[in-house]
Amino acid sequence: MTLQLWERPGAWLQAMLGNEFHYNKELYLIYHGYSNTFFTAKILSVLNLASYSNSWWNGLYLSLFCFVACWALVRTVAHTFPQTPVGAALIGFLVWPTVVYWSAGITKESLVVGSAAGLVAVSVSWLYGKTRFSIPSVFVLMLLAFLQFKMRYFFAALLFSALGGLTIVRMLQQLGVARQRWMIVLIFFATISVGAWLGSEVVLVFRPNRITLQLLRNYNELSKQSGERPRIVFNDFSPNIESVAQNAPQAVWEAISRPWFWEGSMGYKALGLENLLLLGILATALLALVRGRAGELPFALVVAMLFYCIALAALIGLSTPNLGTMNRYRVALLPFVLWLALQNEYAARVLRRFGL
Repeated sequence: MTLQLWERPGAWLQAMLGNEFHYNKELYLIYHGYSNTFFTAKILSVLNLASYSNSWWNGLYLSLFCFVACWALVRTVAHTFPQTPVGAALIGFLVWPTVVYWSAGITKESLVVGSAAGLVAVSVSWLYGKTRFSIPSVFVLMLLAFLQFKMRYFFAALLFSALGGLTIVRMLQQLGVARQRWMIVLIFFATISVGAWLGSEVVLVFRPNRITLQLLRNYNELSKQSGERPRIVFNDFSPNIESVAQNAPQAVWEAISRPWFWEGSMGYKALGLENLLLLGILATALLALVRGRAGELPFALVVAMLFYCIALAALIGLSTPNLGTMNRYRVALLPFVLWLALQNEYAARVLRRFGL
């Protein structure tokens, strides 16, 4: 594609705007529908102009994009909510091992995590900070939203829903409404429900029957590819809402906890040890919640991000039984899970000892 850009810019632009690529009548790619792999190739074809087609430089550019976006979120949270531990977002987005590993270099996750972090950073600064709407910030928001949607449109739909519900809640709070927690939850999920209905009417792929059928297809295909390796197994999984709802709790649990440290190869065992630490952090957060020491992050923001994390964990767990692939996909939600889980007073106390 980079060669075509130099030789025939018009043909390259046609490929950039479509789902087909043709080069010298010998090489061609035709995608019957949308492909985030092809979209990534389009991005790399542009980056090659700045890297002189050097993969190391391309990896550096994508890593820097993700780092800057995550750092912007960490800084935004620190300035907007000074009463919360800075280390919570810092550890989740910039320190956690699998997040750093998968969001660095030429990976789709570097674009997914970076665009999600940037979207949340801009949204938080608008909704809770002193930042006013401006043409540059709106442009950045639209660009990040476009990138998020192009990379993983189901992930993007959940993130857009969470931020959209949060925006409605904050607008009503500015008018003196939605002060009670029960009302915040009611308004948020009412907004989500209306948005889901409208989305399913406008875009066929978001209709419940299409979603459940695609989940089952992905589950069956990746289950076959897993072979004898450890994987997520559901006793009964059918392409309907009832079956999805029935299996969703198991999907969420296993998306967060698997693989366990005693199963699979050494790579799986290493992931299992990280998961053991993650479960310890979540258990501490649950204990703090029961004791009324959950932290100082605004309740509406917690509801929005918690919805995103649980819904995305269910989506990944239901569609991706292969544990290796699942651990790569869940990088999109892990930073947000850790950000929320490290807000409590117990975690904040430990973080303060390390200057965080």
